Amino acid sequence: MIVVVDYGMGNVGSVANMLRKVGTEAVASADLDVIRNAPKLILPGVGAFDAAMNRLHERGLVAILNRRVLEDRVPILGICLGMQLMTDSSEEGRTTGLGWISGGTRRFNFDGLDPRPQIPHMGWNVVEQARPTPLFEEMYDQPRFYFVHSYHVYCSNQEDVMLTTEYGYRFVSGVSRGNIYGVQFHPEKSHKFGMQLIRRFAGI
Repeated sequence: MIVVVDYGMGNVGSVANMLRKVGTEAVASADLDVIRNAPKLILPGVGAFDAAMNRLHERGLVAILNRRVLEDRVPILGICLGMQLMTDSSEEGRTTGLGWISGGTRRFNFDGLDPRPQIPHMGWNVVEQARPTPLFEEMYDQPRFYFVHSYHVYCSNQEDVMLTTEYGYRFVSGVSRGNIYGVQFHPEKSHKFGMQLIRRFAGI
């Protein structure tokens, strides 16, 4: 069973429903015992970086997530803000992130570009592999996913870059390090492409 971490900031119901649609047992929960026994985790997120980190701290989730991810090495998938929380920090706020992926999160900067792309980056866009990943095994041709974001991740270690996307310039749209995976887009809103990615994560 995959546990979708429910800290009050994310499309937990939609993510859990997609997991069930691809034939995987799923539950949305913030219960420490449920998370402690989960074989896989998903960390969703919609909203502001500081507010999300504060919610995780308030609910006592940071310590258990660190243990499960860093010590038990349980596979985890961060979605949108959930991926950004995996980095060290964000230009959006002042709170320290989880620090699982060395790097940070910055706002799109289109200074000097003409025409200037709109912020937020919203809608469908093509995603390319920076290196092979099990999440894209048996993926459909020209994979397109649904994005809604004004900030994007940068990695201090280029080996952590899993996926990239072009919007004004090329940015990191997916990261991975060992058992840790993150995607900037919303697979739960990305139809067959998202279903295949979720199916692959469930099979890791």
